[in-house]
Amino acid sequence: MHPLHEDPNWPRASAWLAGEHLPDPAGSISVLGAQLNCSITPGHCDEAPDAIRAVLKRLSTYDVDSDLDVRRLKVRDLGNIELDTPESAVVPVAKAMQKALDKEDAIVLLGGDNGITRPGVLGLGEPVQNVGLITLDAHFDLRDLDNGLMNGNPVRALLKDGLPGTQIVQIGIQSYANSRAYAELAKQAGIAVVSADRVHRRGLGAVVTEALADLSPRVNAIYVNVDLDVLDRSFAPACPGSRPGGLIPWDLKAAVRLLGLSAKVRAIDFVEIDPTKDIADATCFAAAECLLSFASGVLVRKLAS
Repeated sequence: MHPLHEDPNWPRASAWLAGEHLPDPAGSISVLGAQLNCSITPGHCDEAPDAIRAVLKRLSTYDVDSDLDVRRLKVRDLGNIELDTPESAVVPVAKAMQKALDKEDAIVLLGGDNGITRPGVLGLGEPVQNVGLITLDAHFDLRDLDNGLMNGNPVRALLKDGLPGTQIVQIGIQSYANSRAYAELAKQAGIAVVSADRVHRRGLGAVVTEALADLSPRVNAIYVNVDLDVLDRSFAPACPGSRPGGLIPWDLKAAVRLLGLSAKVRAIDFVEIDPTKDIADATCFAAAECLLSFASGVLVRKLAS
């Protein structure tokens, strides 16, 4: 790095991820790369964890809105685990998550494709009947299971596992990116669905706050799935499933920070980024800033406790 970029008054998020933190941290989180690449659309989602880490070199640790430095939160980078299929991912992801959650306040999974969401939910160590799931995604992810597990059906698989549909909230669902059959399935299962258009009308912060208020009294833990294709396609060129009319990055960052404030949120994933399709690292930047925003939320929560 050029000497002019080495400014002790401009701490880098990459150094924080590498273990640099302020004295007497208020709490801690873990970050795990889950390199699953079994998408319906062929790509290179397995390269996303390292691409997101690389972007952190260009971001600082200071949250202007909260006037906090996320280095007051300790982070452990657990590296990457290579995963072959959603089925075989369950045991290694659960093992890594359990080890982390025994020590940390939350864990962040960097996908990988959306197939890591089911292993992530099962890795919480709670019976699925006691878990809440919030998805920020353009899609229902309720495709049939007849052809096996994939990035298009983790929510369907979790329903089969016994996760009650009434404990699932899906935010950002897009018109013309889904089918009536799966919309009907979501309705029959009791899933709360908030379309992208409804989010635009009501505000993402209000929708997320309502979801947390609804789920928190009824579950022991909440898992959050952030599929970056929930963003408008202009902001998420690295996501094959992104569409015009999606959410905007600044709202998503604020929403993820809100989620970090909740002690019930024990795990969050960021998925469906193919760095080889990105433009100016736009999608990777969005994911990296969401990671920092989630950490900021966890920090605020810990300082208040």
